[in-house]
Amino acid sequence: MVQIIAGRKGKGKTKFLLDKANEAIKNADGSVVYLDKSSKHMYELNNKIRLINVSDYPIDSPEGFIGFISGIISQDRDLESLFLDSFLKVAALEGEDMTSTIDILEKISEKYKIHFILSVSADKEELPESVKKNVIIAL
Repeated sequence: MVQIIAGRKGKGKTKFLLDKANEAIKNADGSVVYLDKSSKHMYELNNKIRLINVSDYPIDSPEGFIGFISGIISQDRDLESLFLDSFLKVAALEGEDMTSTIDILEKISEKYKIHFILSVSADKEELPESVKKNVIIAL
């Protein structure tokens, strides 16, 4: 399952995502990973959640991002939830159509039973029609 938290910059998406990640680890049987463009929120996350600073890696295309996600999954068979803050930035999708990347994440989610929760800096109305169904909260 792929879920989206949508809203413009400064609307509280990251706070909502952090709270959701901290809640998820309480009931998790496997591992929870949080991807972000920096390590700024390290101390706001439960210490059982693995924080990955994506800017430490050379991801410069949506294909590279999917490869990065696949690498994380291949190294952690117990991965249950993957939280992605600043999704458009970390996935190299700023100004691009996110439809095919979301479709690939949906397939990965089904195959490996991983829950993806993404924060997207855009209003729900600005998202492609095919991904609006994934929005769980619009701020």
